[in-house]
Amino acid sequence: MKKALLLLALICVGFTSCKSDSKKESKTNENEKTAAFSLEKAENEINFTAYKYTEKTPVGGQFRQVKITSGGKGNTIKEAINNTEFSIPISSLFTKNSSRDYKIQKFFFGVMSNTKLLSGKLNLDTDTTGTATILMNDVSYKVPFTYTISNKTFTMNGTMDVSNWNALDALASLNKVCEVLHTGTDGISKTWSEVGLNITSKF
Repeated sequence: MKKALLLLALICVGFTSCKSDSKKESKTNENEKTAAFSLEKAENEINFTAYKYTEKTPVGGQFRQVKITSGGKGNTIKEAINNTEFSIPISSLFTKNSSRDYKIQKFFFGVMSNTKLLSGKLNLDTDTTGTATILMNDVSYKVPFTYTISNKTFTMNGTMDVSNWNALDALASLNKVCEVLHTGTDGISKTWSEVGLNITSKF
């Protein structure tokens, strides 16, 4: 009899626990549905600026696709951005020059390890600064950035140096195939390791 009562008590406790977890999960899902700001629904632009020649002439480009893999929702823009995880397919690279796109994809990203996608996480540390942890070439590295939030638009700016991802060999590979195009008036062919980042999200 005692064993039967004990078994019944355990079943009741288990049922109550499951019911409680179900309520928590339902509440979380409901909060996500009613969040005022969603990165998935925002107009996102991921722009970058690379540099060539000794005088550091800018060459602009962008990634036209981004997938939010975790987070990205909140009752404020800051809440929606903070702790968001994302992935960016290299195939979405666009520089308005198909030949250049091909070379960057094949001779830069293509010689890295596991870099069909760039992935990362955004963290807002203060009201104006944050870090983007970016995984590329099997290396995870934090890129500091500054940001503003104005008129329902989040704007961030930062600079990454590809040497921090052990990608100088990839950079040399790209510079070799672009040697003539990256040769300036001084006769030197140069592709800089620094890349400027500018990301905007309009909610």
